[in-house]
Amino acid sequence: MTTSDPPTPIAISPHGVADPNISRDPALPNAAYVDATEWQHERDTVMANTWAGLGFSADIASAGAVCPVNFMGLPLLMVRDQNGCARVFHNVCRHRGMQLVAEAGEAGLMVRCPYHKWGYDLTGQLRVTPNVGGMGVHEIAGFNCADHALTAVRSEEALGMVFINLSGDSPPLDEHLAPLLQRWRALAGESFDRDLQADTSEFGAMTLEVKCNFKLAVENYCESYHLPFVHPDLNTYSPLDAHYNLIVDPLASGQGTRTYDLTRGAEDPLPAFAGWDGDRLKTAEYLSLYPNVLLGIQADHFFAILLIPEAHNLTRERLQFMYASDAALTEQHRSRRQSLHEAWNLVFSEDVSVVEGMQQGRASPAFDGGLFTPLMDVPTHHFHQWFIKASLGQAASLQQKQSS
Repeated sequence: MTTSDPPTPIAISPHGVADPNISRDPALPNAAYVDATEWQHERDTVMANTWAGLGFSADIASAGAVCPVNFMGLPLLMVRDQNGCARVFHNVCRHRGMQLVAEAGEAGLMVRCPYHKWGYDLTGQLRVTPNVGGMGVHEIAGFNCADHALTAVRSEEALGMVFINLSGDSPPLDEHLAPLLQRWRALAGESFDRDLQADTSEFGAMTLEVKCNFKLAVENYCESYHLPFVHPDLNTYSPLDAHYNLIVDPLASGQGTRTYDLTRGAEDPLPAFAGWDGDRLKTAEYLSLYPNVLLGIQADHFFAILLIPEAHNLTRERLQFMYASDAALTEQHRSRRQSLHEAWNLVFSEDVSVVEGMQQGRASPAFDGGLFTPLMDVPTHHFHQWFIKASLGQAASLQQKQSS
């Protein structure tokens, strides 16, 4: 049998059908995790040529809000303009390259450079240039503000997040996400993604700093193989044998469970999504949306984790909880939201030593990619093949451009 032959089923379990062929496929080499030059190259190729998660819509909730983000060494700036549109710019003044905004906050009608006070409106247009022609002279012949707008980054919003496409070449975001949205709209209702309400209370978010390459966080999240060993408490109410592998081709992989319990705990149950399939109330699914977003959907809540790569071996994980309606955010459900926050904080904290241990292991010449087992590593295999294809495809494209 060649690797191009269809897979031969060798086992059926709650996870699905095993594929012996995946053990023969290549895995990402150590350099993809430990080489800073490779990390930056991935930003300009793989990450740039798809939709990557940058921030949460809640980060710029109101008109005039600004939020700087360092994305793999790129200083970027999210803003909400006066028409409610989320925009992203390179966070540098066009004059001398000064960082425009250092901290999240409210800019009002204009972003001012702290160096020479040049001012840009929230659509990125340069509007004021104090003293550009000398003291008290704010205009000068031969200099046109319209020629010096902020450099924009293509951006769109979905699922409570702001996504960027650095190359500007990807299909519209709704087309890109269509396979995932179709799946979850069938599960949670046609309007579930438009109904999402971010929890901005103290129980609405969490942040972890993890000493690993962001890809290891993607890999760990998408598989359930480690569940009984790393998450013993979780395994008591969502056991490994109740999970199934999940592939949403071509953009995501992960796992699902059939034992989610909306009523677990002493608190009042949260309101469920209005259109949730009544026959699947115990279904929950967890997907790694390539390249850097982790998603979880349950009948009564949704969460997204943004993996912000700060170095080749350092990742900031930002989680935002979202709910089916404003009713979930009332005082009546405060203790339930607190319990969810505590439960998920335990789960994600348990993963830290695992991904950091894998990062340390990538320094060994005795390991360079490892292998994929035929059943339990199907989601991880899918991510590796996606990443390798994206890397090779971009390399071939660049080579073709250089030779033409």
